[in-house]
Amino acid sequence: MAASQSLHGDGITGEQAALRRVATLVASPAPPEKVFAIITAEAGRLLGAHQATMSRYVPDGTVVVAAWGKAGAAFPVGSRWTLGGPNAPTQVFQTGQPVRTDDCADVSDYVTDLSDDITEAARKHGLCSLVGVPISVEGRLWGIILVGSSRQEPLPLCTEVRLAAFTELAATAIANAQARVELRGFADEQAALRRVATLVARGTPPGEVFAAVAAEVGQLLGVDFTFLSWYSTARAATIVGSWARTGTAGALFAGSRWGIGGRNLHTMVFRTHRPARIDDYSGTLGPLAEAARDAGLRSAVAVPISVEGHLWGVMIVGSMRDEPLPAGTEVRLAGFTDLAATAIANMQARLELRGFADEQAALRRVATLVAHGAPPDEVLAAVTEEAGRMLGAQHAMMSRYGSQGATAVASWSSTSVGFPIGTQWIIGGQNLHTTVLQTHRPSRIDDYARASGPGAAAYEVLGVRSGVGVPISAGARLWGVMIVGSTREEPLPADTETKLAGFTELAATAIANAESQAALSASRARIVATADQTRRRIERDLHDGAQQRLVSLALELREASTTVPAEAGELALQLENAVADVNDVLEELRETARGLHPAILAEGGLRPALAALARRSAVPVRLDVQVASRLPEQSEIAGYYVAAEALTNVAKHAHATSVDVQVTASEGILRVRVSDDGAGGADPARGSGLVGLKDRTEALGGRIRLHSPPGEGTVLEITLPLPASGRQLDS
Repeated sequence: MAASQSLHGDGITGEQAALRRVATLVASPAPPEKVFAIITAEAGRLLGAHQATMSRYVPDGTVVVAAWGKAGAAFPVGSRWTLGGPNAPTQVFQTGQPVRTDDCADVSDYVTDLSDDITEAARKHGLCSLVGVPISVEGRLWGIILVGSSRQEPLPLCTEVRLAAFTELAATAIANAQARVELRGFADEQAALRRVATLVARGTPPGEVFAAVAAEVGQLLGVDFTFLSWYSTARAATIVGSWARTGTAGALFAGSRWGIGGRNLHTMVFRTHRPARIDDYSGTLGPLAEAARDAGLRSAVAVPISVEGHLWGVMIVGSMRDEPLPAGTEVRLAGFTDLAATAIANMQARLELRGFADEQAALRRVATLVAHGAPPDEVLAAVTEEAGRMLGAQHAMMSRYGSQGATAVASWSSTSVGFPIGTQWIIGGQNLHTTVLQTHRPSRIDDYARASGPGAAAYEVLGVRSGVGVPISAGARLWGVMIVGSTREEPLPADTETKLAGFTELAATAIANAESQAALSASRARIVATADQTRRRIERDLHDGAQQRLVSLALELREASTTVPAEAGELALQLENAVADVNDVLEELRETARGLHPAILAEGGLRPALAALARRSAVPVRLDVQVASRLPEQSEIAGYYVAAEALTNVAKHAHATSVDVQVTASEGILRVRVSDDGAGGADPARGSGLVGLKDRTEALGGRIRLHSPPGEGTVLEITLPLPASGRQLDS
């Protein structure tokens, strides 16, 4: 009796010591696999078993996480088997209660589903009795501890109770390990989130951010693939970021597009706006499922990405393992979709801000051209190109409406092929030219396959799939339309009309300015022409009227002087003086008439008229006239008066000893260049005749250039368009 009590006391002492050793290990930060191995070994030794295993329940069965045996473990770590049948793991899983088998025949059922090698090992060790106790962690069944004996007598009846003490320690160790793993996972997750947030804060391009998110998610969750997809249209999703543990995911690469439809995660999330999973890809159909299988995907989980309340896309993680992804994958993945949504929202805000800045910069560039009075065709070309680039289109065009339809006045393309300037568009059918003309409102076509008319056919030839047109109004009338077209599958963004309107307003301003300038130039030209006509009329009136009467008067006075008697010498002298005065007046009148409109200009053209002008100049003139033939009357008059006024300025202000006059007419331009060796310092602001010269030149659509540094002489160059090459924007 005393010996039995002593043995019992030693057993309790040994059990308490074993439990303390395990408890100490549990309290330490030892790795879970080490703790599991110690618990299993201590339980096996303490309970006098020959084999002991700890197994964890997984979705398709159990897996051994620790094993011990006196003569070697019969079931090594990593051994797997499925649930079902009359065996201890299945019974514990079904009941959540301890289980025992005291018959060798029944024990063999335990290993029925194992591999031949493991079955042979179990039989080799001759297990005859078996006790299994569940391991529950935080109220959920986690696994099972099994101890087996090869003795003929069953394991003691107290085995379940004693083994339960070890399962409690195992549960504590597991809970601690899970807490540490969760804490480490939380820390890792936060670190990953911070890394991605840093990329976002630095303004990293979206593609790099998406790739970083995919990589962080894949590595943190221990999966084989991660994909971020954007629902670019209602019919397709585009992968914008991907990561694969093996380095490649086959056809599932960033930039690939996949249609919505069928049984796949893209479609399931798009339709439900909820997380979805596929635990077995063997039964899925369609191109996306085929690509997933080709990549080796066995299971996958998807979680929607919503940005500001709207479904933006989906994040998908996939595994190549036989067992499905853990049940908590959706929850863990949702944390990253929130980050992705924040990153996307921030990037969108930054892109919108950058886009607004780029838009304003583009508008300023065009506005600068308008303010500097650039030629209309240059301004309209700049507006069209800036709009096309800014809106991410592949084609942009500006057309003007006329009685025969619409005509392209400016065109831009990001490709090598576009619409040539001058292309005619017939009004009719369902197309942007026609719709804008009929409604005077912005219009869009999201699918050119549904458009009709010559304009629609021409756009389809260029591969344009969607387009937006905005009217251009000059004053109170519809002047034309600006159109941008995209070759991408997705339609142009919803705000395209609004953004494009900013460019059409500048175009309208440029057109109005050009028309006002054209009207002003035409008015000034009419004034100059009227003045020239008035001069010719005065010259003609003087020649036909006053000059002829003065000639007649001089003849009459001379004839009268011949009849004066010799004794009337004083009267004869008076008549001779009167004849001389009349001749002086006549010469002055002729000189005045020549200044108004020299007859030699009308009779001989610019060359002899300038030669006569040079002969009469107070400053010696070297004349070089390279004009092969007669020019239009208006051009000859302009060239003559420009040279005449320039020489007059030289005589009055330059104090020059010589002057060179060069005149050329080529390529539709008349050039008059007058240079002298005078004092320089000419300045139109000081009220010289240069002001009138500038007015006449600009009134005829010409330009004037003055170079007159003090002490270095003056160079005055004037260019005047010849009528045949004059270009204006019609009003």
